[in-house]
Parts: sequence; C-alpha cells; structure tokens
Amino acid sequence: MLEGELFISSVQVLWEHVHGDAYLRQIPVLASLGATPLQFDSNVTFLVGENGSGKSTLIEAMAVAYGLNPEGGTRNYAFSTRDSHSALYEGVFMRRGRLQPWTTFFLRAESFYNVATEAEACSLLPGTSGVRYHNPATGRRAYLHEMSHGEAFLGFIQDSSKENGLYFLDEPEAALSPSRQLTLLYEMDQLARHGSQLIVATHSPILLGLPGAQIVSFDGGELRRVAYEETESYQITELFINNRERILHELLDSRV
Repeated sequence: MLEGELFISSVQVLWEHVHGDAYLRQIPVLASLGATPLQFDSNVTFLVGENGSGKSTLIEAMAVAYGLNPEGGTRNYAFSTRDSHSALYEGVFMRRGRLQPWTTFFLRAESFYNVATEAEACSLLPGTSGVRYHNPATGRRAYLHEMSHGEAFLGFIQDSSKENGLYFLDEPEAALSPSRQLTLLYEMDQLARHGSQLIVATHSPILLGLPGAQIVSFDGGELRRVAYEETESYQITELFINNRERILHELLDSRV
C-alpha cells in the first residue's frame, strides 16, 4: 500500500440502485449514507452501536460489493447454505485506492462453521495436501473442525491474514474468550502495521482499545467519530466492574 493510502477511503450508498428490502431505508444511519459518505482515515476502523443500528448490515454489503462470499471466506469461496444477505450491496459505492490488496476476506462469527466446512472440503480435493491451520491452544496444526469454535476462528484469521490485505470482520469477538481477544488485538495491530486495512463491527471493549483505530458510532441515528471512552461498550463495562454489587442489586432485587 502506498504511504498513507487505504484500499477503501470511503463508502456511500447509491439508493437508486438498491432494489427491494425497503426496511433498509428505515435504518437512519444507512439512510444517511445516501447523502454523506463514511470516510476511513485509519488502517483499522471499528463500527460500534446497538443491535439493529446497521453496522453489520453495512459490513456485509461492503464485503459482497467487493466480491466476497456473503457467508464469509475469501474470493475463492463460492458456497451458499442460505441466501440471507440484504440488497444493500447493490448500491454500495466504495472509493478505492490505486493499489489492490494482496488478499481479502470476510469473516462473521455466526456463519464461520460453514466457512470451516468449505475450507476443509477444499483442502481435501484431489491434488491438494490437506491444509491444516494453527491451533492457538496446542500450537500444532489441525483441521478447523478438530478445534473449538473459538480456536478455529482465531487460527483461520492467523493463517489466512497476510500483510497488505483487506479484511471485513463482523463481531469477531463473539467466538473468543477475553484472552483470545487480546491475541486478536495483537494480530490486528500487526496487520495494520504491515499495510493491511481492517473494517470491523464489534461490541468488544478489548478490541476497541487498539491504539490508533478509528471508532465510528452508529447510535443516535447518525455516524459519529467517537473516542474509546465514549463507546457504550467501554462505559457499561467500566460501570459494571466498578459498581457490580450495586448494579446487580438494582437490576435483580428490584424485580416485582
């Protein structure tokens, strides 16, 4: 990647090209992208917000518009188990840099089982040697389905990620323990330092702590650049840790 240049510098929705899925226009942040593009100014951009705010829908649409499988994987993954992605990708316009990434992939925790199945099937085709992935728990290599969900998810990321890559990650923390989230944070930092761009939807206060990352909030019906301490993930986690007994008392003992 050229110094200071990202593979994707902005994303906008050209609504006249989106057919069907009228509910998408009722999501305030997605609707606003018709007039004002979302600008990317860091190698790592986190999209944060309450469930239903549109962040995962946008990540998915960007990945599909870039030519990736809606269920996840790289450009080489063409499998489909359920056609459930929205039509938003039809109107996604991404302003791209002058260089192409060396590799791209889209990962979502909810459909990673299908990605692992496809990866294993491809590795066992005639003429292949049977690709095994790094197991973070043992340090050895194994097929993805021989690992736990979290180990397989992290192992796939560690082995598939290359410098100068473009990665769309949808709530990657869902499969990972807190310690494995720290491992993922390290991996993300190393990728960013070596020219990769990552666009990540997350609720993790651990991942959000990555230094230098751009954090964009989808809450309140508008896109806002926010600081780490302004995110709801950080604020609620800090509040609970520092006031656990009081919060539990108010939450549980106040029930009728």
